[in-house]
Amino acid sequence: MPIYEFYCPENNTTYSFLAKSLSYGDKTPRCPENAEYTMQKKVSSFAFVGNAKDPADADALDDMDDAKMERVMAELERDMAGMDEDNPDPKQMAHLMRKMTDLTGEKMPEEMNEMIGRLEAGEDPEALEDEFGDALDGMDDLGGEGGDSSAAGKIRRLRRRLLGSKKDPNLYDMSEYCD
Repeated sequence: MPIYEFYCPENNTTYSFLAKSLSYGDKTPRCPENAEYTMQKKVSSFAFVGNAKDPADADALDDMDDAKMERVMAELERDMAGMDEDNPDPKQMAHLMRKMTDLTGEKMPEEMNEMIGRLEAGEDPEALEDEFGDALDGMDDLGGEGGDSSAAGKIRRLRRRLLGSKKDPNLYDMSEYCD
C-alpha cells in the first residue's frame, strides 16, 4: 500500500496519504485543513539501502550530528520568529538567507548573491522582488505560488523558498479525502 505526499501551496504544508488501493495513484485528495485548497502531488523522499556513499553527493548538513542540527534549526527558527511579515527588515532577511546558504554549503546563483548584498545594504525587498523575480522563480521548487503582490505576500514566498514547506505529522486515509 503506497503512501503519497501532496503539497498545499495555500497553507505551505505537505501531507501524507495512505492509498489502500493502486486506483488512487492518479487522484488528488482534498486538503485536510480546508477542502477548498488545491493540492499538488510531490515526489516523496526515500532512502537507499547499502553501505556505499558517493562523496560527490555529500553536503554540509550530512556532517552534522543530531544535537548540532537541532541547535542550528532552533537558531534559524528564532531568526524567523523575529521577522515581521508585514514590515520586514531587509537586513534581517539577508542575514537569514546568508545563514541558510552557509549551512547548506550550496553555491547560490549570482543574481541571488547580488540580491542578498542589496538587502544587507537596506534596499526595499519589494523592489528587489520585482527586479529579480524571474531569477527567483527559476529557483522555486515548490511550484507556482499565489498571485499576492503585497509586501507580505512577497515575504511569505521568499520565506517558503528558504525554508520549504511544513510537514504534517499525520497519515491520512486517501479514501476519506478523494471523491
